[in-house]
Amino acid sequence: MSGPTIELTLALALRDQGALLVDARSPGEFAEATIPGAINIPVFDDLERSRVGTVYKQQGRVEAYRLAVELVSPKIPAMVDQALAARGDSNRPVVVFCWRGGMRSRALTAFLELAGIPALQLVGGHKKFRALVRDFFECGEWGRLLVLRGLTGVGKTRLLKRLEAQGYPVLDLEALANHRGSAFGALGLSAQPSQKAFEASLWDALRRIPVDGFALTEGESKLIGRVALPPRLYEALQVETSLWIEASLDYRVEIILQEYPARDELKAAFTGPIKALKRRLGGETVERLLGLLEVGQWRLLVRELMVLYYDPLYSYTRPEQRIEIDIEAEDEGLAGLKAAIDSILRAGKKTVAASAGTDG
Repeated sequence: MSGPTIELTLALALRDQGALLVDARSPGEFAEATIPGAINIPVFDDLERSRVGTVYKQQGRVEAYRLAVELVSPKIPAMVDQALAARGDSNRPVVVFCWRGGMRSRALTAFLELAGIPALQLVGGHKKFRALVRDFFECGEWGRLLVLRGLTGVGKTRLLKRLEAQGYPVLDLEALANHRGSAFGALGLSAQPSQKAFEASLWDALRRIPVDGFALTEGESKLIGRVALPPRLYEALQVETSLWIEASLDYRVEIILQEYPARDELKAAFTGPIKALKRRLGGETVERLLGLLEVGQWRLLVRELMVLYYDPLYSYTRPEQRIEIDIEAEDEGLAGLKAAIDSILRAGKKTVAASAGTDG
């Protein structure tokens, strides 16, 4: 038994209009990557999926399907209830997918249809979605990316958030990567997404930037933590005149202290990243930094890390083609940043930086 099917392009259009996407794959598959916005109603858990696959290889299709029926039958009411709860009182359609658009999504679609929930099976499944994402990063188009740059601690991310709150379109790469983009960027955060999950979220954000529009973003290295920017996106970050944020060392230290409010609770987590700087800074310097960490001299520790590590590491990122904005007083600096953005947009064309580096 099977239900009606739907092609990927139409399914994504329905998703944008509020359709409920249901990933019928196992929790492990779902955790690795899914279509953004989908919920997980697994037909098999990870162990059951492995068992069915083993039986298929060793005993054949008929025995594997028999085992699948045996495993799934007791769970059908709970799966239907989960879909009903997620759908709520709305009449929005449900689109179900698995890896290739095979047995799992076909079965779950049929179960939902029998329960009176209009459901469609996605042709090609998540595999087809992954192909769409790869194609997008190879030849897709998006609007201009105006790039904020500056030395560590100038508050680029908080400026982006303030601009976003005022209606400016923003592409927050660090939020998508769940990493602050520095040696200490993972501290206090949950695990980063997988590369596939990061690319899916990035695709979803980039495709919303009209080709004739723009978005503000932050200059990043090719790697944000352990996830990599697609090459064409990284290249796109280099082609605009940079909005260079300038601030004093004292201001930058204060910003960094505000970004890590739970410093004492994270003290042990700082040890490893500091020790990892030994090759660049030397053993004696690292021991001194660890000593500052031990006694909780946070302000001095941050200042030392700025002077000894971050500023020398990223000083080359100051591009020749740039508009400088002094952010010492944040409100005035924000006004200057908005004026600089408006001037770039009025110019109406891209300018290639002669030396467009990367930011951490």
